[in-house]
Amino acid sequence: MSAFARLGGVGMTSERTRTRMIERLRVQGIRNEGVLRALGVVPRHIFVEEAMAHRAYEDTALPLVLGQTISQPYIVARMIELLLDGRPGLGKTLEIGAGCGYQAAVLAQLTRNVFGIERLAPLLARARENLKQIKLTAIRLKHGDGMVGLPEAAPFDSIIVAAAGATVPQALRDQLAVGGRLVIPVGGGEVQTLLLVDRTPQGWSEQRHDAVRFVPLLPGIA
Repeated sequence: MSAFARLGGVGMTSERTRTRMIERLRVQGIRNEGVLRALGVVPRHIFVEEAMAHRAYEDTALPLVLGQTISQPYIVARMIELLLDGRPGLGKTLEIGAGCGYQAAVLAQLTRNVFGIERLAPLLARARENLKQIKLTAIRLKHGDGMVGLPEAAPFDSIIVAAAGATVPQALRDQLAVGGRLVIPVGGGEVQTLLLVDRTPQGWSEQRHDAVRFVPLLPGIA
């Protein structure tokens, strides 16, 4: 039985509804079975606002407190799939913009070593409570400035940024291990592009992927 079985939900939050979400992700082009399993296990309805629980498994971003959002399932799956492509695993992973904790919970199904940073203290408190509900207390969360990263725990094999920057913060580049990979939405407009950054012994290489919409990556804490 899944560790999350008691949180399986009913009706529009049931395991059957979650299965339909996974089938839809396959149709949309997500191929990594590990990523699909991870999203299938995590009860997304626990992480959304209670009034939105019936929409938890729709493929859409949903509003959170303080003007933030929980990313649509396809984007969570796509970003993690890009991080994994051609690699045996995620390794030590840093998430910038932990939000409500959902993406961290998905990452924790794929690696035991997850760190998260959230600049908004009330949202971080919500993330901790959500993760406690599903007994994922080993994820290390910090109230901090995502643009600074987490130098005390670097280097990281994978970095995933859940907010859009005009460019890739140099601090995050520097905290990426050689052989590591970073994915971030970049662009200053309403629509951004997913940028995949690989760090090699010779430096950094970049590839542009999907068009996306994210809240902006902001400095400081609140």
